[in-house]
Amino acid sequence: MIVAFSVTPVGAGEDVGEEVAEAVRVVRDSGLPYRTDAMFTSLEGDWDEVMAVVRDAVAAVEARAGRVSLVLKADIRRGVTDGLDAKVRRVEELLADGARDDDSP
Repeated sequence: MIVAFSVTPVGAGEDVGEEVAEAVRVVRDSGLPYRTDAMFTSLEGDWDEVMAVVRDAVAAVEARAGRVSLVLKADIRRGVTDGLDAKVRRVEELLADGARDDDSP
């Protein structure tokens, strides 16, 4: 599965970089494949592994702030591995080939 999630302290003010860094540190230390961008961290693994990391990332932020907001989106698909790279690679291939999918936005 791939989970895209965002953990944000509530009431911590405008600059929440330190708290978010704690959550990303948990993800990094997990050893699971991940990517972090400006809005979300995407994490890949099996259900129990991924959810444990999300839980621990929330706990890391919660330790610094009394209230936490969690946004989570999951792509649960049996038999797929390397989804973080494979999905992006496929889109890049389509763009390079000039292909157009009429069903896409």
